[in-house]
Amino acid sequence: MAEMVRVVVDAMGGDNAPVEPVKAAVEAVKEKQNIKVILTGVQDVIEAELKKYPDYPKDRIQVIHASQVIETAEPPVMAIQKKKDSSIVVGLNLVKKQEADAFVSSGSTGAVLVGGQVIVGRIKGIQRPPLAPLIPTAKGVSLLIDCGANVDARPNHLVQFAQMGSIYMENVVGIKKPRVAIVNNGAEEEKGNALVKATFPLLKVCKDINFIGSIEARDIPAGYADVVVCEAFVGNVILKLYEGVGATMMSMIKKGMMSDFRSKMGALMVKPALKKTLKAFDASEYGGAPLLGLKGLVVKSHGSAKSVEIRHAIFQCEQFKEEKINEKIEEFLAAEQKAQEAAKNEEK
Repeated sequence: MAEMVRVVVDAMGGDNAPVEPVKAAVEAVKEKQNIKVILTGVQDVIEAELKKYPDYPKDRIQVIHASQVIETAEPPVMAIQKKKDSSIVVGLNLVKKQEADAFVSSGSTGAVLVGGQVIVGRIKGIQRPPLAPLIPTAKGVSLLIDCGANVDARPNHLVQFAQMGSIYMENVVGIKKPRVAIVNNGAEEEKGNALVKATFPLLKVCKDINFIGSIEARDIPAGYADVVVCEAFVGNVILKLYEGVGATMMSMIKKGMMSDFRSKMGALMVKPALKKTLKAFDASEYGGAPLLGLKGLVVKSHGSAKSVEIRHAIFQCEQFKEEKINEKIEEFLAAEQKAQEAAKNEEK
């Protein structure tokens, strides 16, 4: 039997809390027997929500009381420092103490990012942990790294993002030698802003990744690269535009198919194939964005996440643990440091 994976879910975080996080927890433990969910938040509120589901395995959902909630508008650093009994801080401390394997939240992005680094802590050698969501493409999925954690990234940070992204895609998604590209405003090497121009040659000589050069935003949905590297401002714009265009297209397709009798008849015929295609481009099917490079797994789901996205984020945590992603990142960093020391000794 597979090893039990303990996932903390912030039951008070997000626009749809506690309804959707609790529903996701119930769905997750009913679907997979090796998952235990720990819900953090106001105990009375969570237990009242759980009463809606009389048939779930009660031994695999635990409620840990947290009296405070960090609101989205609160300054993240101050909130983490002052609200020690918030659902986010209590959950992250469980991961820090190794009483849980992972933490999932739809709450304040800033608080999750700050708390992840301050409470859980970075793996030795990690300079900046990036947020890295899987995004749907015509060829499956790509990893967009970074999408919101480091708006002031330096070239060496982007190189490390590319390395961690490659480890993730190879071990979690199963893509051998994943293609790595840097987001640019053209395919030519000499194009780009100062950050891209400084990073490109570093990625080009990096032997442990399969770097294929620049990628323009229009080529990302086509799946030209498996790991799409950028700093957080650009990544967040790409992600939000991606989601907005996808939602608008779905709405327009549905509206067009219901416009008259002929289109309604055609819709009945294409509905199964269309439903399958649209599902593949639904970002919620891929869970949340892991904050890579921490000592424990922290996953940020959308503030508006429904149970399907939170449930898939829980399953992400299971796969992350099974594939020992943190251990592989640590091994990679140790090998890289050893190689650098050997190179310095040769120079002497």
